[in-house]
Amino acid sequence: MRILLLCLLLALAQASRADLAVARVNGVEIGVVRLEGYFNEYLQAQGRALTSIRNPTLYKRLRDQALDELIDKELLWQEAQRQGITVSDDQVSAQVGQFEAAFGSPAVFERRLGEAGFDRASFADYTRHEMAAQQVYARLSQVEEPSSGEIAAFYQAHRQKLQGQQNQSDNASVIAEQGLAMARDALVAQLQAQARHAVRQRLRQSATVERAD
Repeated sequence: MRILLLCLLLALAQASRADLAVARVNGVEIGVVRLEGYFNEYLQAQGRALTSIRNPTLYKRLRDQALDELIDKELLWQEAQRQGITVSDDQVSAQVGQFEAAFGSPAVFERRLGEAGFDRASFADYTRHEMAAQQVYARLSQVEEPSSGEIAAFYQAHRQKLQGQQNQSDNASVIAEQGLAMARDALVAQLQAQARHAVRQRLRQSATVERAD
């Protein structure tokens, strides 16, 4: 978490400087320096190292995926603004406090903020921005609890796979109960993934997104 946060801070600081735009989202620029900083964070989240990517095609594909995520983040922030979503000072303070704790020392945290071109106030503003975007994402991608019939149908369709993941038991009722519980969790996860994809698609379709060649 500490390494990822540092990369985030450095990327954001660099993004505030004048640089070439790699994309515009409803007129808001995403600069190449911001993308490169986020790309490093994106790779680390996948357990990859930039120096290990030697295939130009793979490098371009991963970089494009990172840019897609940045575009989605900007769209979510803009949607949060349209919906009037607000994040309280207490919520922001709590989140910033978690970041600070990850560095193990207030002095180290302050130094890292300064190196990245932030003070506490400006970093709090960014944190508020991110939290609001996540709130609108969660709100827009909510799904209804599946019915017992839907869960049972999902279990039957994926029975072999789900049974392979179950704990061993000689009790048939326990096996069935475990299977349905796992089916419910898997179905909800699938529905949520579909809803999140639909949200991103809808925001893209209603936006003007321009990507540089």
